Amino acid sequence: MFNKTISEKTIPLADQAAATAEQAIQATQRATNDGLDGLASTVHDLRRQAAPLLNRASEQANALLQQGMDAFHGSSDKIRSRARHASTHTTRYIQDEPVKAVLIAAAVGAVLAAAVRLGSRTGK
Repeated sequence: MFNKTISEKTIPLADQAAATAEQAIQATQRATNDGLDGLASTVHDLRRQAAPLLNRASEQANALLQQGMDAFHGSSDKIRSRARHASTHTTRYIQDEPVKAVLIAAAVGAVLAAAVRLGSRTGK
């Protein structure tokens, strides 16, 4: 009889403990779901806010790239123009002063030949 009373008393306590555990699990699941919903909402908001910033950054990068390309093309046009001017100027000088031009060319050639000879000796 004594065993029966203890057994009868422990069954409702076990049932209460199981019910309390079930309630705790359900409360934890609800809290977790609410937290995940909030996190998903925050991520969605951040993504929505970041899209215009990324678009603006991309547009600025493209604008800088275009400016760089324009500057490069402008510089290469200037270099081409200067090279044409130097070529024209050199041609006129040769036409106006042919003897001086030949002497200058011979002197430059001699200096280059001496430099090549000197370089080939020290290179060995």
